[in-house]
Amino acid sequence: MKTQAQNQGELKELKVMIEKEVVDSFERMTIASNIPLAELVVIALKRYRSSHSDWDIKPSKN
Repeated sequence: MKTQAQNQGELKELKVMIEKEVVDSFERMTIASNIPLAELVVIALKRYRSSHSDWDIKPSKN
């Protein structure tokens, strides 16, 4: 995980409200792992997306 490059393509800001407990946990994980917060969030979102790829309905090419 530490050797994978995250956020290498075009970036787009996503502003969300998240439970304080979750944010606090990610901040502790950032300190313990020395991985920037943005990268930890991207890793978590990519794992979620891969587990729920059936929800990612892409528009048909007509």
